[in-house]
Amino acid sequence: MSAEKWTPEHLTSPASRAIHLDQRRAQLLPIVDDLRRLAREMAALVGELGSIEGDLPGQAALRARHVTKPLFKAADDVEAAVGDLVAFNARYQRSYEELPEKRAEKREAKERRKKAGGSRPEIGSGSTSTAPAKTDAKFDDVFDGLRRGA
Repeated sequence: MSAEKWTPEHLTSPASRAIHLDQRRAQLLPIVDDLRRLAREMAALVGELGSIEGDLPGQAALRARHVTKPLFKAADDVEAAVGDLVAFNARYQRSYEELPEKRAEKREAKERRKKAGGSRPEIGSGSTSTAPAKTDAKFDDVFDGLRRGA
């Protein structure tokens, strides 16, 4: 797989998705480490430069943070890409590998219930009551004067 490009067909099996994730981790995590190292070194360098003539108090520190923020964000974004690949693997597994099995199990359970329980009771057969039960008599008088829609 390392010599050829990855295609969507490669990512349909669990084994190849695991290989793909391991390869991408091996590629991306060193980049994250390098970007973070570079960002820390750059932050230290611009922090040492100090203020420029005409700066307000604290403006040099704000400028240093403003300049290096994209480097730290780039490292976070590359690291988030690894997390996104993990999320893709989990979602693919749930949606395309486990979901058909769950649906088949539900179908089988429904068929077993149909065979074991016969048919459902008909609507209006009177076997179940839909009237709400009285719960507590101490609040009955509070709602006596209220009418719906009035």
